[in-house]
Amino acid sequence: MTHPDIPTVAFEPRSAIARTLVERGYVNQVTDLEGVDGAFAAGIVPVYAGFDATADSLHVGHLMPIMALRRLQQAGHKPIVLIGGGTTRIGDPSFRSAARPMLSEGEIAANVAGIRTVFERLLTFGDGPTDAVMVNNADWLDRMAWIDMLRDVGKHFSVNRMLSFDSVKTRLEQQENLSFLEFNYMILQAVDFLELFRRTGCRLQLGGGDQWGNIVGGVDLLRRIEGAEVFGMTTPLLTTASGVKMGKTAAGAVWVNEDRLSPYDYWQFWRNAEDADVVRFLKLFTDLPLDEIERLGRAEGADLNVVKERLANEATALAHGPEAARRAQATARQAFGAGEAAEGLPTVELSDAERLKGIGLVDLVVRAGLASSKGEARRAIAGRGVRLDGEVVEDAETIVSLGEHPVRLSLGRKRHAVVK
Repeated sequence: MTHPDIPTVAFEPRSAIARTLVERGYVNQVTDLEGVDGAFAAGIVPVYAGFDATADSLHVGHLMPIMALRRLQQAGHKPIVLIGGGTTRIGDPSFRSAARPMLSEGEIAANVAGIRTVFERLLTFGDGPTDAVMVNNADWLDRMAWIDMLRDVGKHFSVNRMLSFDSVKTRLEQQENLSFLEFNYMILQAVDFLELFRRTGCRLQLGGGDQWGNIVGGVDLLRRIEGAEVFGMTTPLLTTASGVKMGKTAAGAVWVNEDRLSPYDYWQFWRNAEDADVVRFLKLFTDLPLDEIERLGRAEGADLNVVKERLANEATALAHGPEAARRAQATARQAFGAGEAAEGLPTVELSDAERLKGIGLVDLVVRAGLASSKGEARRAIAGRGVRLDGEVVEDAETIVSLGEHPVRLSLGRKRHAVVK
């Protein structure tokens, strides 16, 4: 699903990599279909995608352009990861109802250090012609003189045209404040493309669907200043089949960094994918061949749960390594049983003190909503109806302590909760 204000463009490519990008679902809009297709076929194309350092981890919503860079590198092209150490100081206003919080230089530096690790898992960095490189736009934006920027770059931008882009127009139509600071973001992103073209010969910018206006501005700037034929491509802004924005859950963002979200919880996010999303996610977020994904997509019923585990394993292995994926699967099967997911079960989150000291089983059963009173909980325990991770607990005075991983609390055969 794409952003409602950005129509998907039909793309019928000739080059193998362009065809792969389309078939797997990475392409939303392209500035010049035939041009970028021909560039792919002619030789190595340096391609960049930018990521502002607004947090110390990326979340799964950021993975689309990173996985597109991965596909391009697999096909023999050169990924350039641009970290927005400079542009983070302003904040991209695209399709936002309010300005981003202003971060200090120290906060930005810490965030830059945090997000680097994600790219190192998914891309191969080095000095070779197709090895990925990482750059920080603070290296040139922090040194840019204001008068020079106005004279050399600003004169090429039409305010009339900038106001026509949906990302700006939406804010203005809804009478939401758009600061002059934010209004300059589009120009600075265009300067990034210009700088990377001069430094590396970069000819393609990738970005999410909400970046279309900014990307077009960069392509136009390079044509005006350098007379260069460069291209822009957007990936779709994804929502799940139920309409939830990709990377968001009821519990918050699905972070990729291990110190923000454990590999186990990351694995569970993919395992809990809606049925209608499984094939699409396999195409976008795993390296499985398309013919194998087509075969897996024919699964139904209990077999579909097996496919969801395959999705979780493959996606987690890319972000955290194969061993982390294996451990997460083993933990999930121990806690919930093969073929079951935790999504939709009541969840009890223990405080640090409760985790260390333990909590009475009777209190836990009531807190989980499996019994309406302590008396009912005691009767269920006495009747051998309460289980922890599948094992019957007969002593109502049992103190439950929790280690690193969640446990499953059950009353009878059909009532379950997750304790974590």
